[in-house]
Amino acid sequence: MQRETDIVTANEMVWDRQIFDRDGREVGKVDDIELDVPADGGPPVVTALLCGPTALGPRMGARIGTWWSAVGRRMRPGDDPYPARIPIEKVAKFDRRRVRLRVAASELPVDHMREWTRRHIIERIPGGRR
Repeated sequence: MQRETDIVTANEMVWDRQIFDRDGREVGKVDDIELDVPADGGPPVVTALLCGPTALGPRMGARIGTWWSAVGRRMRPGDDPYPARIPIEKVAKFDRRRVRLRVAASELPVDHMREWTRRHIIERIPGGRR
């Protein structure tokens, strides 16, 4: 039997939480989650955390969400999958303020987008190479 304390919502524990890698480096925020429904009809299971504009856009909905997703698709590197997906096996700990990972940021698809944005946009702004 499930106790009331066993039930949490994505909004309470996951969405919009800052994600930190194993070294404490910020790697993004949780914009959505991926769920899998077991074949036996059991409750849905979280299989991955989704990050980036292409994950957040559909959650925002309406025109602004469509626009946000389109911007994310256009700005990402061509070889970068979207939305960025962090398998749940790489998560070490959730709490109400942050998500801590078992891996380094360089091992994540989220880091590719951040690095691409830094190299192709931020560093071209005067003073952006600091």
